[in-house]
Amino acid sequence: MKRRDLIKSLTLLPIAGSMFPIETLKAASATGMSLALDPPTKPMNDLHHQALVMDGHTHVMTRELLFGTDIGQRYTDGTVDLPRAKEGGVDAMFFTVYTPEHYYPGRFETKNTFRVVNLALDQIEKNNAVIELALTASDIESITKKGKIAAFLDLEGPFDLDGDINLLRALYRLGLRSMQLTAHNTTNAFIDTCNDVSRWGGINELGKTIIAEMNRLGMVINIAHASNDAILQTVEASKDPVIYSHGGFYSIVPHPRCITDEAAKALAAKGGVIGIHFGSLFNNPKYWEWQTDTKETTPASVQSTELKTIEEVDKELMKEVPLNFTGEIPDEYWMHVDQLAKVIDYGVNLVGEDHMAIGSDLDGGPELPREIKDISDFPQITMAMQRLGYSNKRIKKILGLNWLRVIREVTGG
Repeated sequence: MKRRDLIKSLTLLPIAGSMFPIETLKAASATGMSLALDPPTKPMNDLHHQALVMDGHTHVMTRELLFGTDIGQRYTDGTVDLPRAKEGGVDAMFFTVYTPEHYYPGRFETKNTFRVVNLALDQIEKNNAVIELALTASDIESITKKGKIAAFLDLEGPFDLDGDINLLRALYRLGLRSMQLTAHNTTNAFIDTCNDVSRWGGINELGKTIIAEMNRLGMVINIAHASNDAILQTVEASKDPVIYSHGGFYSIVPHPRCITDEAAKALAAKGGVIGIHFGSLFNNPKYWEWQTDTKETTPASVQSTELKTIEEVDKELMKEVPLNFTGEIPDEYWMHVDQLAKVIDYGVNLVGEDHMAIGSDLDGGPELPREIKDISDFPQITMAMQRLGYSNKRIKKILGLNWLRVIREVTGG
């Protein structure tokens, strides 16, 4: 058995006990105390065990920033931590740091972005026995061969609403290798989002300049949350493939966050990859219809002009952490993992198996399929694709090799 496969079949060894409340985690993090971890309780699918499994959009660092906790410890809530990632056979992830709309009115977006990137680097270093920073596809391969998780640093939200290219360059020097162009759900100074006002009819000249600079640096361009015109124009402007890290297909669920067939085909023709989100809202027509009928759409992010300091914004955001769906879903509207596999299959038939992947958005709010409670349940998606009759080769592409290929093309390594 290869070293990576041997280590992948194990999770972190327990010391004693099991799970801890957030207060205990905070205290442990502050003192450097090590807490016990649960032993694995879920079987690992053989194909999932053998494959390189990479998630294209995994939220991290928001709770660590606000509560002073450690992603290396197992949480009692939320959906992502390193012990559960190991248990789910996840080898690599777009380690997505997030600056939400809460920070925009006071123009704290740049400060928050740099502090969460810095914290991500600190957390990766602190948990070096389990995870390492990857800058290239070759890094991902070498890290996973050691049995560790590869963290490919990714930004969701603005590096700067004005698009200051010097800040982009500084983030690159810190290790950022993937970035969403839009300011989450807000149109910024250079690109329109899919669910905000259209200021530019897609992207403007500054947007093209930023795209060219990301191409020069070797950064992955992420067009999730962008308008349809912005996606098409970004694909055309970029010399490298671009990605759509997390979402569904508009032809299945007509949510503005879902990618159109037109945009998906254009992205794939340029060599890009589409990551399928794990949420019902983007993938389950029954759930979408129920939400539309009951007018229970996704709430807008809080934007208070009364918050004068970043510390006040932090306290407001703390009320929402962990950033996950907590509502009730009637049985008839709850999505099962086989529906998620059908969405992947739609994409395979539309753009081909070389352009489909997984971008779960775990700890970012999705209404997860019934069979997936957290990142430890990742083998469920592998088994669902097997039930579709997919070959092992196809499944391995979708589980991670397609992400690896596009990262290699963009970073050059």
